[in-house]
Amino acid sequence: MSDDRRSVKTYVPAEQKDRWREHADELDMSQSEFVRTMVQAGRRGFSTVESEKTAEPDPTGSDPKGQSLETRVETALADGPLSWEELVETVVGDFEDRLEDALDALQDRNRVRYNGRKGGYTLTDE
Repeated sequence: MSDDRRSVKTYVPAEQKDRWREHADELDMSQSEFVRTMVQAGRRGFSTVESEKTAEPDPTGSDPKGQSLETRVETALADGPLSWEELVETVVGDFEDRLEDALDALQDRNRVRYNGRKGGYTLTDE
């Protein structure tokens, strides 16, 4: 994890976590990306339309499924009304699983390894 990023943990009921994981899987996202996107969507929901137009882009540069959030909301609501929780689940995804897959692939190619003495993942010298 870079110096400008921090880990955040939360505890939710098992049923809620299962729903989030299922929805994240549907969106081909990891749990971390799903939760991060839900939080960002919720925060954006409290801002004005004008501030959304001038807001800074997502610092990660991610755009799950290649659609804007507004497009994803419209698509989700096209089939009928959704509760806040259902809407959040529909428009977010999970980055954690994708990161794990990427790290596995990089380790398989001997580009990255985990080194507890150095505090985490490191690039190999190759």
